Amino acid sequence: MVISEVSGQFHKYGGTVITSKEDFSDAKIYFLIDVKSIDADDEKRYEHLQLADFFDVAKCPKITFKSKSMKKVGKNLYKLTGDYTMHCITKEIILDVKYCGTVKDPYGNIKAGFNITGVINRTDFGLKYNSVMDTGGMLIGEEVTITSKVELIKLKN
Repeated sequence: MVISEVSGQFHKYGGTVITSKEDFSDAKIYFLIDVKSIDADDEKRYEHLQLADFFDVAKCPKITFKSKSMKKVGKNLYKLTGDYTMHCITKEIILDVKYCGTVKDPYGNIKAGFNITGVINRTDFGLKYNSVMDTGGMLIGEEVTITSKVELIKLKN
């Protein structure tokens, strides 16, 4: 109701990151999300999110992100620019990335961690559904905050 935030998460997703530089500045990134796997902690909300006035899962079942650049802007901080497709509409977005470090786990795998955040306007992607409350205000805000915690595993040659 625009006075508090509603959280949701996707349970089915995948991606690839290809980089040859230790600082990840040449990273080529691709992510894919199965929209039907959204969990907003409410069955009626889940059902509504599947319909044409929201995600329209029947026509647009995936959210994708394909990077264009990853530019270092500070110590362990980057701006990640790429094409984001949601609701069958593609727009360029910029995300903030914090590199959290690289470690070797107890099994000998090399892992790198990142926190990725950004804000998009859902109406830019055709998600225009809303409802006017009795007080005259809108039920749903336009800004959506994207938060992703990513752990990469280096493939062994």
